[in-house]
Amino acid sequence: MLMKEYRICMPLTVDEYKIGQLYMISKHSSEQSGGGEGVEVVRNEPCTDPKHGAGQITEKRIYLNSKLPTWIRKFVPMAFYITETAWNFYPYTITEYTCSFLPRFHVKIETSFENDNGCSENVVGDDPTPKDSVCFLDILNDPIPDKHYKKAEDLSNWVSQKTGRGPLVDGWRNTTKPIMCSYKRVTCSFEIYGFQGRTEDFIHRNIRDILLVGHRQAVAWIDEWHGMTLEQVREYERKQQEDTNSKLKSDITRTDSAPPMRPSFTRSISVTDESSLKKMGVKTVDIPGSPSCPSSLKSPVRLNSTPE
Repeated sequence: MLMKEYRICMPLTVDEYKIGQLYMISKHSSEQSGGGEGVEVVRNEPCTDPKHGAGQITEKRIYLNSKLPTWIRKFVPMAFYITETAWNFYPYTITEYTCSFLPRFHVKIETSFENDNGCSENVVGDDPTPKDSVCFLDILNDPIPDKHYKKAEDLSNWVSQKTGRGPLVDGWRNTTKPIMCSYKRVTCSFEIYGFQGRTEDFIHRNIRDILLVGHRQAVAWIDEWHGMTLEQVREYERKQQEDTNSKLKSDITRTDSAPPMRPSFTRSISVTDESSLKKMGVKTVDIPGSPSCPSSLKSPVRLNSTPE
């Protein structure tokens, strides 16, 4: 089991991000869906908790086979998805990831949002996170994968027309107002001998990238969501989920109905040993009237095979 606490600051208030988070997640999920992969929303409904009160529970299926490294892809089915279950009791949330195909895989993310620059300790949970497990992520300077980079989301060039904020400059976390921080305690486990260490490292690397990209987008898209009411952003969320589910199901149906691809090449093997032929279920026939001869001198039997 590997645990880390990520702290990601943004030039927003906690109240503002209640809307921005919902908008960002919906739009980001839509952008990442296509080609039979992406996010399918299974349920999104109100819930209550004795400790945290009223909230929202969301269950999603995340299809991502092509995003897996080759050494994992060998062991999972093509229609591979991870189930995400999230409980939103803003400003506190819990998100869990599981996979029925990999019962020993589990990721849990506990999040608390605070109006500070990441300076608070013991924000998430009862026990303080060890200092060597705390990671500050900088949405301005930390690198993200090239495939996720967009100039319009580069916060060194960003200026909000609605709020007048931006661009961000070096040292912004200590000088920018307003400022808030997402405190995220992430625990992941993949208890399969021989794969645990590198799989848990792979999970944390991807979570790091997702957190950086998502929080950058929430800020870069502020002019799209700032000023929306909770009812308006929930309606936007509902429409995006309908469109995403429809697109994903259409792609999956098209893939399932396509005829299976059969390799266009064949390979051949030569077998000359009689005992080997018998083991393969091939009967040997002696030609009447012909003298017997050693198997090493018999003409080889050539078998053509196509890999299935």
